[in-house]
Amino acid sequence: MKKRFLVFSLLGLLFLGACSVLENVNNTVTYVNEATDYVNEVSTFINEAPTLAEQAVADEQAREDLETKLTDMQKNMDTFNLLQPPEMAADLHQQIVDYNQQAKEGITLYLDNIENGQLDPALLENSELFQTLQNVTNTIDQIKQIGE
Repeated sequence: MKKRFLVFSLLGLLFLGACSVLENVNNTVTYVNEATDYVNEVSTFINEAPTLAEQAVADEQAREDLETKLTDMQKNMDTFNLLQPPEMAADLHQQIVDYNQQAKEGITLYLDNIENGQLDPALLENSELFQTLQNVTNTIDQIKQIGE
């Protein structure tokens, strides 16, 4: 009787350990997918925002679209920052969170300039904001390595 109990106890522990491993794998895959989606959103923003900023100088609707795009990017940053990374991605996640904080400050400054009637597309493209966002997109290979 004791042997059966011991065998079942060991099997139970093995099963629980396997479930924990599976949960970690699932969390890692989920994080990699969400982080990859986020980096792709940043890349799209980098590609579209300069053209929209140029159009916004002469077109009120483009200005409103630019403001919306900038505000949405800030919200996307906040959403990404709240993700719970797997332990193996904690440092990379924190690095992206730091980039996001810098970029959010740049977006806020640019939005303030728009509100004050100082819409200059060159400020957007040549700003620290775009360099910081480029740093975010450069993390894609590291993110993909986490999932491997």
